[in-house]
Amino acid sequence: MSAPHIMFAGGGAAGHLFPGLAVAQHLSQRIPTARITFAGPGKAREKHAIRNAGYEHVKIPAQPLPQNPLQAFRFVTDNVAGYCAARWLLGEQNVSLVVGLGGFTSTSIVHAAATRGTPFILLEQNAIPSQTTRWLARASTLVCAAFEEVRPHLHVQASVAVTGNPARPAFETLYQRRVNSGTANLAEHKPKPQKRLVVLGGAGGARSLNESMPAALKQLGGCVADWHIIHQTGEGQLQETEARYRKHGVEALAVTYIDEIASVLFDSDLVVCRPGGMTLAELALAGTPSVLVPYPEASDDHQLANAKVYAAAGACRLIDETSQSGALDKALARELTPLVLEETRRFEMSHRMRSLARPSAAADIAAAVQEALYGVQETRVPAAA
Repeated sequence: MSAPHIMFAGGGAAGHLFPGLAVAQHLSQRIPTARITFAGPGKAREKHAIRNAGYEHVKIPAQPLPQNPLQAFRFVTDNVAGYCAARWLLGEQNVSLVVGLGGFTSTSIVHAAATRGTPFILLEQNAIPSQTTRWLARASTLVCAAFEEVRPHLHVQASVAVTGNPARPAFETLYQRRVNSGTANLAEHKPKPQKRLVVLGGAGGARSLNESMPAALKQLGGCVADWHIIHQTGEGQLQETEARYRKHGVEALAVTYIDEIASVLFDSDLVVCRPGGMTLAELALAGTPSVLVPYPEASDDHQLANAKVYAAAGACRLIDETSQSGALDKALARELTPLVLEETRRFEMSHRMRSLARPSAAADIAAAVQEALYGVQETRVPAAA
């Protein structure tokens, strides 16, 4: 198998796609002859990112769990079509191995791989595994998990390796640069003339954060007078969020999407965000203290489970929207106040956040893929300098 064909299944959401692209980059270095294809729902941002990285993309029909009867019909027809298309594609394209990235598109492709006997590896980014991971873990070659906590949820005979979540290459680069410069474990925190608070609504937007953060920062008053506030609103929510900041008299830079997110987070003092798997992995590499607000409608409360792991390590503060007796803005103000005022508390939290970093996650998963293809790790192609 001198030129294997590796298919990454899933994507769509940035939290699924970017870890796959990170692993693919390491695979391209290890196996330069490998053909790499991404199969997903075909969103414009997804196709753009994949093609910019130099990989092929194919569209596979799929639908998420339905919310009404009309969606239920589409759910059945599209996912059956996606499974049939994936099963044909795996054979016609002579796919050697499938890497399941998660998300609803991943399910039909990974299922097709299982029924065809095509080897597949699953990336599980959350502390509570998805239904697909639970269903197919035993049949997989390996489950690459971000959290040790997934093991009790999977079949006892499933092969599991806790690799951590892959981060985007820019985060790996900045992390290594910081380690090489000897500044990763400074005994003292050097004060900056202006501190930075970043609010991450995700590419799709976190509506409750967009609605509550302006009011929360208003309650902090002069405590954030010397802070630079950047708020990523996600698509379709920029103007509303800007209007809320103007209404509350809080100066903030609101943007739809932050392209250079790695350099921004590495130079930030505090973050408020959802605890998605990739986001947490990248925050750990950046060592950025955080207030985590899990999405209350996430399947199996997996974001809450993720956040509890980081909170138990002292790397963040956790706000569970479902258990709040008052408005979210009041809870945000309550958690942010001591972090904004006490630099030593932020520094300690930063140290604990860095202790959770897994800088070699993408490389380790790429090594696992190579071992699954060739049977022994000693056949690795040295990574490019």
